[in-house]
Amino acid sequence: MSGRYKLKWLCQALLVSRSGYYDWLRRREQPGPRQRENLTLRQQIREEFARQRQTYGSPRLARALGRRTSRNRIARLMRLERLWARQRSKFRVPATDSRHRDPIAPNRLPEVTVTQRNQVWVTDATGVLTGQGWLYVVALLDVHSRRIVGWAMHESLDAQLAVKALQMAIAQRHPQPALIVHSDRGSQFASAAFRETLTAHKLVASMSRKGNCYDNAFIESFWSSLKYETVYQRRFATRAAARTAVFDYIEVFYNRTRLHSSLGYVSPLAFESQQPQKKSP
Repeated sequence: MSGRYKLKWLCQALLVSRSGYYDWLRRREQPGPRQRENLTLRQQIREEFARQRQTYGSPRLARALGRRTSRNRIARLMRLERLWARQRSKFRVPATDSRHRDPIAPNRLPEVTVTQRNQVWVTDATGVLTGQGWLYVVALLDVHSRRIVGWAMHESLDAQLAVKALQMAIAQRHPQPALIVHSDRGSQFASAAFRETLTAHKLVASMSRKGNCYDNAFIESFWSSLKYETVYQRRFATRAAARTAVFDYIEVFYNRTRLHSSLGYVSPLAFESQQPQKKSP
């Protein structure tokens, strides 16, 4: 258009001065310090966003970059790069069968204030759909550090799967007697096999109130993260493929890398390293 019309006429039509136009042209050809910094920051944002599996929004991404850069600036540059964290799904696989006659433990969580690891573990089960059918996962989470301390996977959801996850947690953590293991009222957690394992290691059972999902909110939050950050982003042809993805998420990403806002934006393992375990009296 500038070749067809005089610059003076164009500036008058657009209500800008010629000096302002030349100043804009100079800034475009020779970016200033702020623009150059934004170009560098945008590259770092793209790389870190990909490294964190496209799961971080602006608050976590700002922390991960380790720069003195405001969250609003990170959010603005993310929009320019068309980067959006994956959205959570409200769908939840039903994995609780409370229609049984096994004993129900009381909810002991209100009785305790968690101040160290290996004080309260929470556990639950979920399912991952594959081309071969469901792969069920049971996990135990340490409430203090949010670390997954035990897990097990199988095509059947039963008491033995819950026991296997519990045994893994016990073998890894060597808990002291009186540690509370909290679950919902599912049959696998109320079973004789699960209760006997708790008793053998002097652990204390605790269960959520009837119909109250908030009592087990910590492990529910973990399932939500697992699903929206890994499971819902792909289709698994086989249970083996799903098993590999879940293992990678728990042991490689979640426990070791993923930043938790509730832990001051560090990973569960980093948080535990900063909080030495207190010796029991």
